[in-house]
Amino acid sequence: MSETSVRTVRAYLRSRGRLPASLMDRYVSVFSLLMLIAVAGQPLSGMFAGLAVPADPARMGAGVALLALTLAGFLAAARAAGPVLLPGADASWLLLSPLNRRHLLGRTARVLLGVAVVAGALLGIGLLAVLGAPDQHVWRVLGALVVGVSAAVGGMALAVLGQASQSWRFWLTGAVAVLLVLAVVAVTGRLRTVLAIAASAPLPAVTAAAAGAALLSGLLVRQAWTSLDRIPTRALMAASTRAGHVAGAAVSLDPGALTWIAEDNHWRARKLGSRRWPSLPAPFALAWQDWRRLGRRPGRLAAMAATAALPAVLAQAGGSPAALGVAVLAGALAVAAMSTSGTRRDADNPALSRLAGVGLRPALAARAALPALLSGTWAALALAGVTLTATAPWAGAGHSLAAGGLLAGGSAWWLFGPLAAPALAAGALRMARRDPIDHSMPVLDTPGGAIPTGPLFWAATGPDLALLGTLPAAAALASAPADLTSFLVAQGVASVLVLAGYLWRARAGGGKAR
Repeated sequence: MSETSVRTVRAYLRSRGRLPASLMDRYVSVFSLLMLIAVAGQPLSGMFAGLAVPADPARMGAGVALLALTLAGFLAAARAAGPVLLPGADASWLLLSPLNRRHLLGRTARVLLGVAVVAGALLGIGLLAVLGAPDQHVWRVLGALVVGVSAAVGGMALAVLGQASQSWRFWLTGAVAVLLVLAVVAVTGRLRTVLAIAASAPLPAVTAAAAGAALLSGLLVRQAWTSLDRIPTRALMAASTRAGHVAGAAVSLDPGALTWIAEDNHWRARKLGSRRWPSLPAPFALAWQDWRRLGRRPGRLAAMAATAALPAVLAQAGGSPAALGVAVLAGALAVAAMSTSGTRRDADNPALSRLAGVGLRPALAARAALPALLSGTWAALALAGVTLTATAPWAGAGHSLAAGGLLAGGSAWWLFGPLAAPALAAGALRMARRDPIDHSMPVLDTPGGAIPTGPLFWAATGPDLALLGTLPAAAALASAPADLTSFLVAQGVASVLVLAGYLWRARAGGGKAR
């Protein structure tokens, strides 16, 4: 059928479905857009005003590494999302109809293009902040924006091509691998000369780079548009179903259900041989499944270890000590939360957990060993990496640790990792056992808009306990004391007290003490 047929069908659906947007709806949309521009205008203007200062060559490598990792994450997210998908009703009806497939997916393609343009603009602004523009030429700003938008749009087109063809998926995987290698090479300072040349490149070189990036991106977009009608129906249905689950979990149900879906999809198609229970005390035998689950996924374990280098890259890029502390503690908490599947199963089905004949507190204490080990090791590696990079040959004077004076504590910073591990494990266990979002909780009306308290309290359940137990480490990172002894002792005591208090107050029912 022609494009007119698709428009006719969609017009019919709109006439039978939702009401047209009112004047108030358009006013709210325009007002929200203006507020977003007003809020983002001051940081952007401050960044552009600071471009007159020449960029630190030591920070360029770390900044490019962060940009490469961001683009790699964008491509990985696009690949995981589909990226081409349809609403549930369209996927179950229109997708199987004789309508023109390319015209049917045209709206989704335009949405993906808009998302890529916005992400590319942010990427270009980041590239401009890394390289700087000391001459204040407009063409340098435009060149950075064109390169960023071309990279994001070309990457999105490559993800669409990967959804349509297995061979293009190989190229998408290769692009992600190249970006990861670029990040590693850039953070070691090997590209310092190249980045210095790029930062002071003349107009012809910037124009040629922007034109080449735009040309390559345009070719990929044209190829992706042509391949829309060749995307397998099974792939579109799977992406649409996955997007429906994500939307439902994020809006009305429980965002934690997304990890359940991903975990179940991973193990559903695999055959596992049964083994005898290990000869361990009952609580540790019950917790052994988490250790076995982690051992069967060595790729995830390797990815955890690799992410421990991100705080060091952030510090080398000039991140503040406060941002560094947030990165270390939040990353360690995320690592701890990835090893609490057994705790989530017990909380979801307490009747089944009671059949094991193990008390709640002993079971939680045994299950806390793995997240404590992972989070403590990750935090120790991250802090040790930050300390090592601060004294490395490629670290400049703008390194956040050197600037903040955190190196005064010597090499003892890594001790905060194992000492904070019990508190991080307690926070991860609380996150795993929290109830779904209570949407019946009141909504607070503020000058900045309405704030639903249900999602707010749900998101704070778990991180609040981890923050309480890691206050000494956070205070040490913020104040940069010369002697860490008192902070280390306080951190060890606070972690043990928080974990012991959580285990003492734990009960089988729901609620905040769960």
